[in-house]
Amino acid sequence: MIISYYNIIHFKNMTTISVPITSKLEESINKLIENGYGSNKADVVRRAITKLAEDEAVETVLRAMQEISEGKGLKGDLRELAKKFK
Repeated sequence: MIISYYNIIHFKNMTTISVPITSKLEESINKLIENGYGSNKADVVRRAITKLAEDEAVETVLRAMQEISEGKGLKGDLRELAKKFK
């Protein structure tokens, strides 16, 4: 029941896209379904895209942290810094 409720809330306004994939990718998706990663092909693809987006966000934060540790960050009054970029 919780999963159904989750799907109603989070996938209420979904759109449909059509993406050609190779037979090898389809085999990979089918194996992921068999291994319980998702309940169907669409679910596996949604989860994979969500994971990719999350990984990208984490990488962005890690890069920013690295830049700050290298002294490449900006310091000071936010209003004054914003003036430099206008």
